[in-house]
Amino acid sequence: MELKIFLTILFATIFINNYVLSQILGLCPFLGVSKKLDSALGMGLAVIFVMGMASFFTFFIYKYVLIPYGITYLRTLAFILIIAGLVQLVEMIIEKVSPSLYQALGIFLPLITTNCAILGVTVLNIDSGFITADYGLLKSVVQGIGGGIGFTLALLLMAGIRERLELADIPENLKGLPITFIVAGLLAIAFLGFSGMSF
Repeated sequence: MELKIFLTILFATIFINNYVLSQILGLCPFLGVSKKLDSALGMGLAVIFVMGMASFFTFFIYKYVLIPYGITYLRTLAFILIIAGLVQLVEMIIEKVSPSLYQALGIFLPLITTNCAILGVTVLNIDSGFITADYGLLKSVVQGIGGGIGFTLALLLMAGIRERLELADIPENLKGLPITFIVAGLLAIAFLGFSGMSF
């Protein structure tokens, strides 16, 4: 029974409530890093890690610091500080392990800190009632990792399409950002097909 709940949370955050294509969060890296598949994959893996870890740490901070001291109004500030620390860690690791990926991601890597999809998943974990729920920590982490996988899926789909569009005969006034917005809209419409699914 519990496994079904975790699979439902995972499936829902990847497909039904995809942060990029359904909730329109995190569009800056989605549009900026989705030009090439390798940089999109690198950014996606970084986002999966940061979302999962942010869900883990913010759960504890909220439950054991903010609630007991009656300072839940500071959750956004506390969550951003946690996310910023995790992004710094990821940035240092990527710079050491893969300097070429670090260069390819450029400014978008430190911008994960202000990526509203990552802040969104931490706030949604609280708003979903996971703080007081059974297995709340695990549900939060599953939702965070699922959100990261959904973000990565959206990035990879967009990067694959954009690489193919480079070879396509597109009217001059649609090249670049206009066709990217059209494709993003079509992908969002396609993901709406998952919204009626239930387990």
